[in-house]
Amino acid sequence: QVQLVESGGGLVQAGGSLRLSCLASGSIFTINAMGWYRQAPGKQRESVATITSGGLTYYADSVKGRFAISRDNAKNKATVYLQMNSLKPEDTAVYYCAVDTSASSLTPDDYWGQGTQVTVSS
Repeated sequence: QVQLVESGGGLVQAGGSLRLSCLASGSIFTINAMGWYRQAPGKQRESVATITSGGLTYYADSVKGRFAISRDNAKNKATVYLQMNSLKPEDTAVYYCAVDTSASSLTPDDYWGQGTQVTVSS
């Protein structure tokens, strides 16, 4: 089992920045890909960014050049970050982190965090 706890959400003006963090605990040795998703009101959840165990990164077209995903693997814990710059009102959503135990998955979805709200005002 893996437990995920996100932090770093909040209210920011358009053009501003936020950094989300997601701390994984438990059976972290099983974690391969880590990623961030978001869900805006009335919309489906979408993948925002993914990072593999080898450090390869993938981004949704809507955030390329503005968001950066990174990870820190340390003894007994693993953390994934999402640096969000040049935020737009359309980035407003609940952001979720997720991880996968499959070595080949690029859509991490085995374990999920509780979500953190990001609100961008115009």
